[in-house]
Amino acid sequence: MRKVSIFGATGSVGQSTLDLIARAPGDYAVEVLTGGRNIAQLADDAVKFHAKLAITCEDDLLPDLRAALAGTGVDVAAGAAAIAEAATRPVDWAMSAIVGVAGLVPGLNIIGQGATLGLANKETLVAAGPLVVARAAAHHATIIPVDSEHSAIFQALHGEDLAAVERVIITASGGAFRDATLAEMAQATPEQAATHPNWAMGQRITIDSASMFNKALEMIEAREFFGLSPDQIEVVVHPESLIHALVGFQDGALMAHVGPPDMRHAIGYALHWPARKTLPVERLDLVKIGQMTFRAADPDRYPALRLARQVMAQGGYAGAVFNAAKERALDRFLNRDLAFLDMAAAVEHVLDQMDRAGLLAGDSLSLDQVLAMDAEARARVDGYKG
Repeated sequence: MRKVSIFGATGSVGQSTLDLIARAPGDYAVEVLTGGRNIAQLADDAVKFHAKLAITCEDDLLPDLRAALAGTGVDVAAGAAAIAEAATRPVDWAMSAIVGVAGLVPGLNIIGQGATLGLANKETLVAAGPLVVARAAAHHATIIPVDSEHSAIFQALHGEDLAAVERVIITASGGAFRDATLAEMAQATPEQAATHPNWAMGQRITIDSASMFNKALEMIEAREFFGLSPDQIEVVVHPESLIHALVGFQDGALMAHVGPPDMRHAIGYALHWPARKTLPVERLDLVKIGQMTFRAADPDRYPALRLARQVMAQGGYAGAVFNAAKERALDRFLNRDLAFLDMAAAVEHVLDQMDRAGLLAGDSLSLDQVLAMDAEARARVDGYKG
C-alpha cells in the first residue's frame, strides 16, 4: 500500500486525484489532505479517505474544520506553516496542486524527504527552478509533471535522448477569448474570463488561460524541467485541446501526445508511473473528430508569451518576480481594479523596474531571496497606476 498526501485536495486537480485513488482504495493510504475555504469538501474527503491529517490554509477557518471533523479521529490544523510541516511527513507519493507560489515551500519539503512528487503547481519551477531541480537531485527525489502539456512532453521523451530534441511545441486552447477582438478583451470581466471552452479548471487558472499567462508559465517550466533552451520552446493555439504537446527531433520527426481534455490522464500517469494503468477517460474517436486545427499565438493578443521569453533570457530571480507580479495583477483584475489587458502591462512594468534596480540577477538562488523578490514584486504591482 502506497502512502500518499495531496496538497490542494479541494481544487480541480486534487479532486481528480482523489477520484482516481477512490477507484483503487486498497492501493493507497492517505496521510495528509489540504485545502482552502471549502471546509465541507475537505472534511468529507478526510473522512472518506481516512486521512491522518486535514489542513486548511485559512487560519480563521480552523474552528470550522475542527467542528466538521470532531469525533472522526482526523487531526486538524490551519495555516501555511502547518502545511509546510505536513509536507515533511514521510510518504511514497505526493501531489502538489496548491495554486500559486504558496505551493513552493511544501513542494521543496516533499522533495526533501526523497518522495515522488506529482507536480501540478507551475509556480514551483517558475519561481525557483534551479533550486528545485538541485534539491531533487540531492535527495534522490523524483518529480513527475502533472500539467497536461509537461506530462505530454515527459511521455514523448520516454526512452529518447534529450540531445536529439530540436524543439518542443506546447499547445494552448486560446481560452475564453480566443475568438474575441482586442477591444472585447479590453472590456472583459472576471466572469467572462473564467469561462473555459474545453477544460474544467479553477477560476484563477482559467483566467490565466484566457490571458495566456498559464502558457507563459509553462514555457518557463518546460525550460527548467527539461533543460531546454528558450529558442527550443514554441507555442501554438490548438482550439480542440486534443494534442497537448509535441516534441520535434533532429531527424524531422514530431512525436505528439494526443488525448481528451481530462486532467485525470496526466494525474494518472504521474500517480502510477512508471507503470501505465487503465484510466476512466474518454477514448478518442478520430473519425468523429475529423480534423484538428492550429493557429499562431499572436504576440499582440498575448504579450505574456513575449514576457516569458524575456524572463528566460534574464534568468536569476526574474521567474520569481514574473510569477508574483502575475499573481498580484490577477488579484487586482478579480477585484476589478485592473483591466484584463492591463495585467500584462503591470507585470512588464514591475519586471523592468526591478531589472533596472539590479534585483533580478542571481547565479545561485536561495529560498529566502526568492520569497523576498516575490513580496517585493507584489508590492510594486499594488503601486502600479497604469
